[in-house]
Amino acid sequence: MGYMDQYKYWREDPYFDEATKKELASIEDNETEIEERFYKDLEFGTGGLRGVIGAGTNRMNIYTVRKATQGLANYIIKQGAQEKGVAISYDSRRMSPEFADEAALCLNANGIKAYVFTSLRPTPVLSYAVRKLKCTAGIMVTASHNPPEYNGYKAYWEDGAQITSPRDVDIINEVKAVTDYNDVKTMDKEEAVAKGLYNPIDKDIDDPYMEELKKQIIHPEVIKEMADDIKIVYTPFNGTGNLPVRRILSELGFKKVFIVPEQENPDPDFTTLEYPNPEDPKAFTLALKLAKEKDADIVLATDPDADRLGIYAKDTATGEYIPFTGNMSGMLIAEYILRERAAGGTMPKNPALVKTIVTTNLADPMCEAYNVKLIEVLTGFKYIGEQIKWFEENNTYNYVFGLEESYGCLAGTHARDKDAIVAVMCLCEVAAWCKSKGMTVWDQMINIYKKYGFFKEGIHTLTMKGIEGAQEIQNIMDKLRSNPPKEFAGLKVLQFRDYKKNEVIDMATGAKSETGLPESNVLYFELENNSWCCARPSGTEPKIKFYMGIKGDSLEDADAKLTELKDAVIAAI
Repeated sequence: MGYMDQYKYWREDPYFDEATKKELASIEDNETEIEERFYKDLEFGTGGLRGVIGAGTNRMNIYTVRKATQGLANYIIKQGAQEKGVAISYDSRRMSPEFADEAALCLNANGIKAYVFTSLRPTPVLSYAVRKLKCTAGIMVTASHNPPEYNGYKAYWEDGAQITSPRDVDIINEVKAVTDYNDVKTMDKEEAVAKGLYNPIDKDIDDPYMEELKKQIIHPEVIKEMADDIKIVYTPFNGTGNLPVRRILSELGFKKVFIVPEQENPDPDFTTLEYPNPEDPKAFTLALKLAKEKDADIVLATDPDADRLGIYAKDTATGEYIPFTGNMSGMLIAEYILRERAAGGTMPKNPALVKTIVTTNLADPMCEAYNVKLIEVLTGFKYIGEQIKWFEENNTYNYVFGLEESYGCLAGTHARDKDAIVAVMCLCEVAAWCKSKGMTVWDQMINIYKKYGFFKEGIHTLTMKGIEGAQEIQNIMDKLRSNPPKEFAGLKVLQFRDYKKNEVIDMATGAKSETGLPESNVLYFELENNSWCCARPSGTEPKIKFYMGIKGDSLEDADAKLTELKDAVIAAI
């Protein structure tokens, strides 16, 4: 069925409601818009669903959410796991509560219990709930840090991590097999509640989750000592982080926590934000204004589903607030945990730190210094969560920390996805420790660089929307794959890794070996002098990302080297 046939079907079939038909009637003279909405089904990928909200097969709406959930339900039933149920949470975006209920009622109609939060909750709380309730799966309705017109749907399995291979492919195939919307089941909510299929949850998850977070505190006495002095500015970016962040900081004893009032409460339009992303400096405008008014030590922001954290910290020398990348904040927490656990005798046996392949190489000398095993995985925090599961199943290593460059990390194993709530807590403890030593968090970051090397990383992103954009992204990857550059910015390529082909090529000898990681459309160039670059199309957005990293002799040297490398990467594409 072509896109115009699909369009007519949605306008005429009685399955679709009148509001949907009215929206589609409004675009009847715009064939380009019709094609964009109907040329394909919104893809249920390895990260679930994500797309613009609206009517159509290539949009987020109650019908595409039901269809995806029917595929998930079919898979759960084939696994014989329907008795265990599914936990569901949602963020502050448009239609999030409605999509959560649609997913729940589809599951219910298939005889699967749903445990649904009574109000919005962060992604890490959903991850925790899956394990706490011993569910077979979890659903988080969120578009993370995307613009307000987006929403999405992330699927989790019983270990609390997002679904990985080969299960992800099996579920994707089940979703693709649902071709007729009339085959998708749903039921009345009152009936589902009466039958014990739809189950509200709230404090029975919140309270034990908070207790798990507190277990990650290393020096409560330092927090108590500095509680009256340290000043923290926090913004939840109108998302899910407000209540849990304020609760954990209050219960730990922090007394001077200032919330950005314009971004405190849920707002699906993100009125004060161009882009609710802690990677975007413009998103910190109001937080930095408040920080200067309060003379804050640290400025923190979580994205709408509170799985990622951005920070600024004061520079003692200039009094200015310095932005931290995800690599920097993650390494700041990691160094504190490794150092203090090693010094206090609380480091577990066979400790391991897990990072993704595009995360800073600063982790290498740090792990070596504390005799901690460093394990690299593909991009995506689900692979870090998967490692935790394997550690426990095989009794090999003990997880101490995990991080990825995109502002996500996890201390503890209470969740199996990145957790900005525990990251806020950890960073505030680090800030308290620094203040007790007469330093700022930025001062400590410089100390880390001086100890291990001035590692710096960057990213260049190309956004290419629509059918033509997808083809252009594929063309870029094909060009780099078929004719890999021999050097970037005068730095020789030592190894070329093609994770799609599971192949590593030694560029000097031509010798080939395997990557040792699952198949993924990622190209990695290992360069001279602790430098590297990597190309990776996004799995959830119409983007291709180019990651890169260098090691310098100073901040200025690192900046210059990174700029040179970034220019060379851009020139190569």
